[in-house]
Amino acid sequence: MSESCNHDCSNCSVSCSERQNPSDFVEKLNELSHVNKVIGVVSGKGGVGKSLVTSLMAVLMNRKGYHTAVLDADITGPSIPKVFGIHERAKGGQLGDKYVIYPEKTKTGIDVMSVNLLLENTTDPVIWRGPIIAGTVKQFWTDVLWDNVDFMFVDMPPGTGDVPLTVFQSIPLDGIIVVASPQDLVSMIVTKAVNMAKMMNIPILGLVENMSYVQCPDCGKKISLFGEGHLDEVAKEHGVEVLGRLPVDPKLAKACDAGAIELFEGDWLDSAADKIEQMK
Repeated sequence: MSESCNHDCSNCSVSCSERQNPSDFVEKLNELSHVNKVIGVVSGKGGVGKSLVTSLMAVLMNRKGYHTAVLDADITGPSIPKVFGIHERAKGGQLGDKYVIYPEKTKTGIDVMSVNLLLENTTDPVIWRGPIIAGTVKQFWTDVLWDNVDFMFVDMPPGTGDVPLTVFQSIPLDGIIVVASPQDLVSMIVTKAVNMAKMMNIPILGLVENMSYVQCPDCGKKISLFGEGHLDEVAKEHGVEVLGRLPVDPKLAKACDAGAIELFEGDWLDSAADKIEQMK
């Protein structure tokens, strides 16, 4: 134990012999909600497509007939409402002796909660300090009415700092998907995310590579725009599997910009969806 330890494990990422079990800090879901499985989608850095993978997984599991939800824990960079085309603000109200917040529903019935559903203008910046952001993430879990959700996907903030730590400790994650891009730095970045999950005793379901390639519309050849990725090597090193590779696809980007992610066509993450279905 460090001499400077203040015994507040909830605000400390050091793995020491005196560290309390992370489950000690799990926030209880309110008694009006029910969520079966919770999957976090994480990345060691920003800008690799974490929100895209979160959205696609929610859509895929919804297509399989499950009631899915997305908790947007990326408070300072929320993009989930945009890709689903949600423009309404979330509403709350008294339900019995409880005040609850109702998630907004997408066109196909996916429940979504994001800070952008609470702001007056979606372009307003969220200029909050860490404790307030962390508290908001907790409230999205405890105060929102999650009605009979089969699979919830949590769009995690990037990195391994205070807010990701809060999510790992406060929300009972059943597993995580790590998202990466095909760059030489991927080994170090993915390893950080994987090691954090291991420290927090969260199962790693597998890795997804975004921007993996572009497919020629004429001959169908796959071209590695950013060079050959090293994801297979990283996966083997950590004993996890590669769940899928997403291409650079203008149609997919257009669907996100138009708020029509639910209309996407592609089988890139089907194996990831199959593996998650086995968790039910």
